[in-house]
Amino acid sequence: MASFASLRRFPARLWRFLPVRLAVYLTALGVLAVAVLLFVVSRGLPSVDTLKTYQPPLPTNVRGIDGTPIYSYARERRVQLAFNEYPPLMVRAILAAEDKTFFEHHGLDYPGLVRAAYQGITSGSTPRGTSTITQQVAKNLLVGNEVSYARKLREAILAWKIEDTLSKQQILELYLNQIALGRNAFGVEAAAHAYFDKELDELTLPQFAYLAILPKGPSNYEPFRHTERALERRNWVLGEMARNGFITAGQRDAARAEPIGAVTRRTPKFERVGGYFVEEVRRRLIGRFGETDRDGPYSVYAGGLWVRTSLDPRLQKLAAEALRDGLLRYEAGRGWAGPMRHVEIDGDNWQGALIATNISLDYSDWRPAIAIARDGDAWTIGFSDGRTARLPRWAAQQPVRGTATPAFGAIKPGDIVAVAPSGSDYALRGVPRIAGGFLVQEPATGRVLAMQGGFEFSTDPFNRATQAQRQPGSTIKPIVYSAALEHGMTPASIIVDGPFCVYQGARLGQKCFRNFSGGGAGPHTMRWGIEQSRNLMTVRAAAQTGMGNVVKLMKDMQIGDYSPYLSYSLGAGETTVEKMVNAYGVLANQGRWHDSTVIDYAQDRDGKVIWPEGWRACTGCNARDWNGKAMPRPVLRGRQVLDAMSAYQMVHITEGVIQRGTATQLRDLGRPVFGKTGTNSGPTDVWFIGGTPQMVGGLYMGYDSPRGLGGYAQGGTLAVPIFKAFAKKAWEGMAVLPFRAPRGIRMVRIDRGSGRPVYGTWPGFEEAKPAVIWEAFKPQAEARRARRTSPTAQPSAAPTARATQAPRDSDFLQRQGGIY
Repeated sequence: MASFASLRRFPARLWRFLPVRLAVYLTALGVLAVAVLLFVVSRGLPSVDTLKTYQPPLPTNVRGIDGTPIYSYARERRVQLAFNEYPPLMVRAILAAEDKTFFEHHGLDYPGLVRAAYQGITSGSTPRGTSTITQQVAKNLLVGNEVSYARKLREAILAWKIEDTLSKQQILELYLNQIALGRNAFGVEAAAHAYFDKELDELTLPQFAYLAILPKGPSNYEPFRHTERALERRNWVLGEMARNGFITAGQRDAARAEPIGAVTRRTPKFERVGGYFVEEVRRRLIGRFGETDRDGPYSVYAGGLWVRTSLDPRLQKLAAEALRDGLLRYEAGRGWAGPMRHVEIDGDNWQGALIATNISLDYSDWRPAIAIARDGDAWTIGFSDGRTARLPRWAAQQPVRGTATPAFGAIKPGDIVAVAPSGSDYALRGVPRIAGGFLVQEPATGRVLAMQGGFEFSTDPFNRATQAQRQPGSTIKPIVYSAALEHGMTPASIIVDGPFCVYQGARLGQKCFRNFSGGGAGPHTMRWGIEQSRNLMTVRAAAQTGMGNVVKLMKDMQIGDYSPYLSYSLGAGETTVEKMVNAYGVLANQGRWHDSTVIDYAQDRDGKVIWPEGWRACTGCNARDWNGKAMPRPVLRGRQVLDAMSAYQMVHITEGVIQRGTATQLRDLGRPVFGKTGTNSGPTDVWFIGGTPQMVGGLYMGYDSPRGLGGYAQGGTLAVPIFKAFAKKAWEGMAVLPFRAPRGIRMVRIDRGSGRPVYGTWPGFEEAKPAVIWEAFKPQAEARRARRTSPTAQPSAAPTARATQAPRDSDFLQRQGGIY
């Protein structure tokens, strides 16, 4: 009661201010609560300043040696444009669909926020919609997609800050470049290609309006599955554009009468060339820069790199064609190998199942097809574009390999098969089981010009040119003999072609070697032994040189790191086509080794060269700009792993493999060619590696699980024809150049049989002429030989300079054919 009485004594005038004071206190508390809430919510928010330098994830674009686009690596298809590059109608369509008052508000649509909050509270659901374009930029780039009141509040705070930091045009540019629009397209330029196969500035008004509806949910307005819904929404956007004065009523009505006009889903278009090559480029780029933006600013799938490769599209086509034709020749008559793949189909889902396999064929007129159903004497087959056709019984009569069952009866629904047009129907084709790899390189630089790692990349991505570890057989012999030349032997050294056994220790016991054809031919020159690919002469030369020296050279050339066993001198160690071609490039490049490269240089999205380090453009290298002073000379790169004279001697010897040895099929190519065939035990693999001063190539063919190819299979019968098919077309128009001898080489006329120098002439010389050749000697070796030997026939006068040393005219030997 006392307290009540005291209240009654409270001054009446103060009662009048109590509501005001309470209102002030409550307001202050409310403001404080809001401040605390904003402080808590805004903690850890990203800086809006990052948007000033924001760079959206961009694909890496790959170009060939001539700048031709050949591929693009991307998980998000996006093309970045500046705001002024966007057509005004596209911008107006987006504003009509997404944010009509964009240029009037400061990042937030307050009436919309109130409506959303009220609906969320009364319905008990989470808040959706009401986002301005600025809020969408904040959500997509800074906040994330969590659906909650806290996220909406963070989004609103950031939207307000964005409006203070960026201009309206900059905000729209960010939005139009990064918005997800379906079909793996991000940004409206990429969407124009994905939905209409056009550049953005080639689209029409109704097409702009269709793209504008996609931010609300691309899958909801897919043009083929939800056509009516998409048309209704597109026409609503056209109506909003007219209501806001962006277009006239006439334009609206004309656009509404148009169909959507979208194309079927497709991947970016590139000329179908070099699947194995571009995959090798991707692997090397990832090894250098990583895959995603988490790996750094230059990642393959987000960094927007521009990569210039060494791929020559013309040579790539020729290499692929030559290898494939050779594999098919070998497979001819061996029966159908079966389907490329099998998938389960149920009703009409065959098209999606076929597309999901991602199988494509770019050989001749072949196409992948899926077997849908059998109808009597024909299979109904389907293609990825939705068309169907017939595969009649008569067009699939080849037997299944190893059986007498016709392929027609072995096909099952869901089999993915290769077919080719045959009249109004299609005929069955077979992808070969035998495989191989082919690689072409520029020896002066190590640049890979072409690479084919199998028959078809989409069905078999394993790259046999760079990844398959195979025994190179006799193609290793020039490397063995190069080591011998480095350690005192000469091309005319006499080596016995006879039985050779060696004790390899208690564990390995005694090993006896033999020639491919058996037997032995007695003493012969090194040259003859290489031309005829004699195993016994090779192991003798390796033993005399020391296998430690031989395997050291193999390691220096990065062929392989082998133990010093004599078997490795005959190609028992595993290596790759790429490594062997690179080693032969060392021989053609006078002993200088280069890395085997597929990338010339990589640029960031702004055009700065970021790889290789220290790369510089050769300014002033154009002959048209020559001012009469000394021309700029390129820096000598690479490292010397073999004496230049030894390298030339081996090239000169292996030119004889083409003229008189195991690769005479290449003799009619009409230019200096060096090379060596290879056939390993079984035989399970056949090889050829060789080329010209400008271009070296190599290949092998064999089964992935090694098995015999047949007794007739040799490098000269299977691999050389493939190389020749490539070289005949690839070398058209290429300058005919001899292999240049390095300073100091001495050319001496030699009797091929005895290795003795030949002076002057004698009765019957013309008849013996094919047995006499110009041979390359190092000066000290030629001097020793001159002291040890006497002429076959004494000349009437002192030997001429021409008889004892190399002609100064480098074309002299080429004009004379090299044989006297």
